[in-house]
Amino acid sequence: MTFDDPAVQAVFADYAKRLEADAAKMQALGSGVPVRRDEFLLPVGEEAGWLLHALIVARAPKRICELGTSYGYSTLFLADAARQIGAQLVTMELADYKQAHARAQLERAGLADYVDFRCGDALDLLKQDDGTWDFVLLDIWKDLYVPCFEAIYPSLSEEAVLCTDNMISPEGARPNARALRQAIEAKGDLQTVLLPVGQGIEVTVKWSAGNRSL
Repeated sequence: MTFDDPAVQAVFADYAKRLEADAAKMQALGSGVPVRRDEFLLPVGEEAGWLLHALIVARAPKRICELGTSYGYSTLFLADAARQIGAQLVTMELADYKQAHARAQLERAGLADYVDFRCGDALDLLKQDDGTWDFVLLDIWKDLYVPCFEAIYPSLSEEAVLCTDNMISPEGARPNARALRQAIEAKGDLQTVLLPVGQGIEVTVKWSAGNRSL
């Protein structure tokens, strides 16, 4: 699949080149060499990106929240979908240099006007927003999965969709993935399913007793 807008596709092509270069660099360093993971592009991947894009276009949420902008790979998919349906995308990131890179890429793609970039601690940023969220991508440091889920849960609108990445791999993330799944299952109004897409996408929907959405 490709993006309809050539400017968006060109930016995506650059991300693909960087992903390939980063993978080669990691392989060259070897497993025994410590690396700063923050320096590498660790994206949801193209398959997962298009799944998120399709869910947004199909569900037509009004407000979208991305927890973990990173270098903007997934933000590109979310923003392109948001533009198609006239939604607002809010993306949150702790590292200012990562979000600065993401903003530059989204500007190149002509999508920056559809994105509200917020930099800081995700838990603090969520407390500062008193609106509701219709679609959420949770793709932040894995030890923050449960705290961020608990923080955003009260603000999920009826039939909101919460997507969480890395629920299958890497293996080191599995304890946090299991803890998040337990937190989700503890709620009485959420229904969830794990999809073997990319590194594992958990799709969770908020539903009322008389209106199950998944």
